Amino acid sequence: MRVHVVSDVHGNVEALAKAGAGADALVVLGDLIDFVNYLDHSGGILGAVFGPDKVATFARLRRERRHAELGEFHKSLWAQVDDPVAVIEEAVRGQYEAMFGALAAAGVPVYATPGNVDVPAVWPEFAAAAGVRVLDGEVAEIGGLRFGFVGGGLLAPGVTLRPGAVFRPYLRPEEDFAAAAAALGEVDVLCSHIPPAVAELTYDVLARRFESGSRSLLDTVDARRPRWSLFGHVHQPLAPRLRRGLTECVNVGHFQRAERPYVVAW
Repeated sequence: MRVHVVSDVHGNVEALAKAGAGADALVVLGDLIDFVNYLDHSGGILGAVFGPDKVATFARLRRERRHAELGEFHKSLWAQVDDPVAVIEEAVRGQYEAMFGALAAAGVPVYATPGNVDVPAVWPEFAAAAGVRVLDGEVAEIGGLRFGFVGGGLLAPGVTLRPGAVFRPYLRPEEDFAAAAAALGEVDVLCSHIPPAVAELTYDVLARRFESGSRSLLDTVDARRPRWSLFGHVHQPLAPRLRRGLTECVNVGHFQRAERPYVVAW
């Protein structure tokens, strides 16, 4: 049995359309949407609406960790748009139409869970027609193994999402992760968008900061001891893989740029 796994697709439709070639199944671990394209400032939703110069400023403020200025700059951009929510919704649906269209043409069964840069409420509009099985806090049997899925990113303690924000990332509190992971029961493969909370897996060497990792996912690895823990989210991890007890923990890669699926075979 051969399963291809991708994460952090961020709008790369052409590569996604080929991701299932030679596989028996394709697993997608989220972040289909390309909101801010840090490699091509003219790409992504922000680049399409405001142009590469504005995205370059956005990227610089984020790189320099000037978070307050970044927030104000982002707010000022969308203040120039008459109906920013409608603009983003149209852009998101346009990207999902293309992405799920690519998955529909994969030629193999597709199992997917959303990432933090996704709008899971919109997925049912496209997933059923594309034949994509969406799982979050659920298990699918693939080739005789139990694959458990927990989607989304991690909401920092004490932080709440602002109502009326033009784009709401899929972030959930740690206790929500814990409940979703517990609901899986025994699994052979633990699939999530973010990694378990291990420093080497969460540190991004290019951004020079720790990204979010889930303690409850780590507890699941330690308690359930799946064969694999597969995830993405951290684009340039300090350790792309490590062994935790009996579990092989693997960052399957930044698919938008690498354009190569990670292969699990048994």
